[in-house]
Amino acid sequence: MSRNKTAEELKQHHIQIMGEKIGSHYHALWNELAQLYSKWDEYVELFGTKPSRLELLNSSAPLFFRTVQDSLWESTLIHITRITDPVKSCGKDNLSITRLECLVDVEIKGIISEKINIAVKKSNFCRDWRNRRIAHNDLSLALDSGAVPLEPASRASIKDALQSIASVLNTVEEHYMNSTTEFNVIKGFYGAEALLYVLDDGLTASKERKKRIAARTYTPDDLKHRDL
Repeated sequence: MSRNKTAEELKQHHIQIMGEKIGSHYHALWNELAQLYSKWDEYVELFGTKPSRLELLNSSAPLFFRTVQDSLWESTLIHITRITDPVKSCGKDNLSITRLECLVDVEIKGIISEKINIAVKKSNFCRDWRNRRIAHNDLSLALDSGAVPLEPASRASIKDALQSIASVLNTVEEHYMNSTTEFNVIKGFYGAEALLYVLDDGLTASKERKKRIAARTYTPDDLKHRDL
């Protein structure tokens, strides 16, 4: 029976097929993108699937889930910029898809360069948000004093950026390994969807408890103090 490779085994597999330099860089970037897709999937599960889920969150803990929404959104934008940043920033080397162009075989340098340029262009709106809103607080923007508005950002534009990054890595993977990765189907267990079911069960139980108390048919457990 086959088994899934451990993270270290998968890294060594990439290095064995691609060579030390490209294999180690590709593996690290693959992990970054898989984590990025996973994080974005959690956002979409909670806030971008259907109105009934938003109603459930707002009925449970609206302030908390607004904080979660903003945090996941900003974290996703930052993560996209990191993986598409220049090879160096302030003299320091970066782990970025832009580094792949100088590492891959000459046969795919052209197509990799083209796809990297597309990915960087599609992620530029994230850099604007990072530079003027998330990592720094642009004064004109904060005071609404004639600043150029932030570049439009939406779930659709984030999806486009992610797909363009995946296209870069899949071009490398297809060349060296004759395979590709469907990053958008990599899902973890016990994530946002599991939370939604717990919240729904909790709200249903709370409504039933309030009904029993109002009808004076409550049980001792209904009135018991819970030390949460």
